[in-house]
Amino acid sequence: MFESLFHPGSFVYQQVLLVIASSLMGGLLLATIYKISNATQSKYPIILAIIPVVCALIIMLINGNIGASIAIAASFGIIRFRSAPGTAAEIGYLFVALMLGLMNGMGYIAMSLVSLIVVSLFILILEKIGFASPTIKDKRLRITIPENYNYANLFTDIFDKYTNNTDLIRVRTTNMGTLYELTYKLQLKDYNEEKDFIDELRCRNGNLDITLGVLDREKNEM
Repeated sequence: MFESLFHPGSFVYQQVLLVIASSLMGGLLLATIYKISNATQSKYPIILAIIPVVCALIIMLINGNIGASIAIAASFGIIRFRSAPGTAAEIGYLFVALMLGLMNGMGYIAMSLVSLIVVSLFILILEKIGFASPTIKDKRLRITIPENYNYANLFTDIFDKYTNNTDLIRVRTTNMGTLYELTYKLQLKDYNEEKDFIDELRCRNGNLDITLGVLDREKNEM
């Protein structure tokens, strides 16, 4: 069932067309799964859809030629050097697209189809059950205080009352050095008390700006 279509050193145009069609359909399905799992306005799904067929054609053209394989590997190295790093999701989907292209280029059409279906179903199931969702919601708190306030222990009692843990991750001056902006990473004990938490902070910082929101994750983290 999973035997290659090609015999060493030879292939016919009907087989090439079958590989191209299989690669295009596999790439399109993979791009659709990516769009379902990742809200994006970029052109990445289009690129993702054509990578399998490009990879498959390259594999067929190499066809055992060591010199050609080395030249193509060097070309890919140059492309990688000139490319900006992608997100974890983009890199993961890129590997799946390359896998499809390699399988189709070597003639393993059925294996590539089965592999794509299994991987796609697995991704959709993990997305459905929220496998990647954080179990604890970290918050980012930004507080503005006057420059004459000692921020070291200014909010310690409030943090002890409303948060499980709090880390000061950044301090910067604003408004020509007359104000400090403190940025904290924290976890609230009870998210229903978020308003009370902010109200007590406002009383302590002189009713200056306070921002409490979801902690930004690094886009490129793996």
